[in-house]
Amino acid sequence: MKTTFSGWRYLWKSEDIRSKLIITFIILVIYRLAANVPAPGVDHDILAAFRNSTTGQGNFLDFLNLLSGGTVTNFSLLSMGVYPYITAQIILQLLIPIIPSLQKRIQEDPREGRRWQEKWTYYLAVPMAALSAIGQINIFNSLSLSSSIQQAILPFSLTDPDLALSSWTVLVAMTAGTMFAIWMGELISEYGIRGQGLSLIIFAGIVSQMPSNLAALLADEETRWIMLGFTLLIIVLTVLAIVYVQQGRRNVPVLYPGRRVGNRMSMPVKGTLPLMVNLSGMIPLIFASAILQFPAIVASYFTQNENPGVASFFLGIQNFFGATGTSNWGYWLIYFGMVVVFTFFYTAVLFDQQNYGENLKKVGANVPGVHTGEATQKYLSTVQRRITLVGAVFLGLVAIMPFLLGLLLGAFNLSAASSQTGIFLVSSSGLLIVVGVVRDTFQNIDAELKLHGYQDSLLVR
Repeated sequence: MKTTFSGWRYLWKSEDIRSKLIITFIILVIYRLAANVPAPGVDHDILAAFRNSTTGQGNFLDFLNLLSGGTVTNFSLLSMGVYPYITAQIILQLLIPIIPSLQKRIQEDPREGRRWQEKWTYYLAVPMAALSAIGQINIFNSLSLSSSIQQAILPFSLTDPDLALSSWTVLVAMTAGTMFAIWMGELISEYGIRGQGLSLIIFAGIVSQMPSNLAALLADEETRWIMLGFTLLIIVLTVLAIVYVQQGRRNVPVLYPGRRVGNRMSMPVKGTLPLMVNLSGMIPLIFASAILQFPAIVASYFTQNENPGVASFFLGIQNFFGATGTSNWGYWLIYFGMVVVFTFFYTAVLFDQQNYGENLKKVGANVPGVHTGEATQKYLSTVQRRITLVGAVFLGLVAIMPFLLGLLLGAFNLSAASSQTGIFLVSSSGLLIVVGVVRDTFQNIDAELKLHGYQDSLLVR
């Protein structure tokens, strides 16, 4: 796929496309302004001291901060971003093939099934957002209490009579903040760039962190130019790898039946069925990171236990799943393995939902040398699993890129710079999201241009 910018001149000519771009930009600005509204009851002095004490340590708060667009370290009302909604989507997608009644509902009426799925995704997103808010508050408080600060950032207890009212207020406010972010994304999808609302919300959050990350990178006068060159090299190589793998396809030959024209029958038509190397996209990274956060969230409830042994045990669990520096290689091995496993699992779920074997049989098409129906589905599933191995290993390497870069920097005795590993998270997981969103946005705008009659569009294939 080649890119040309000759179609850009039409973006401002079309009144409809121009209004969609302006609406998208305005909504993103409103979202970024709302992302700086702090949660009620936060002690900002303690928060600032805690943020300074953990800067550059590579703990998982850096990952949360990246995905939320800086709202975590600011303890914003939008600290969870839209990820409770994404988690709810993943849960429902995984439940559909497991529960026969749900699968039957989707297959009988796909349009009504999608509406039902969207409705219950919203319902499920509310408790997911509330649980995420409780876990996030507990983690922040336990980390600040166990650090040199030794004070809670936000006193929180839903059962303590003295703290119940303020705690419930914070919980409701942060849950409402998540639903507000989801609503912003839905407005973009409806009135702005179609289908890209939630993706652009995440995209805006990641991009907003790049200037501050660059400033932190240039703060060290001794290594600033070495690190800048190294960062640019890593960005270029990572983008090339992401584009190459994301665009990877395996074209399976397919024969479509000929058509009758009058008294004559045309020859069968040769076609291809493209199977993606990375069908699951970014979902395995998000799902694996969410699962790895769960032990730290659970442990945060017990770190202040009166029994010193119990408190020490759970504090160790929290530190293991929270401190993600280069010394904690066990965490990264688990992360890599979970990303690979989830990639295979989620790809299998999505591929089975497509049901290529039955769909090809309905139109009379077949893969040469393979029986139609179930045999075709099994053959295509085997091919998909083989090519998914490349995509799974790639996603796993993207996930542990901060760890690998930290080791590489340490090997070159750039110990001062190796503490900046969190910056390179933008170059791996963050860039995977950014490149994917930019590519999808270009394709959507290209489709809009063609819809309005502008054939000289942005993308030339």
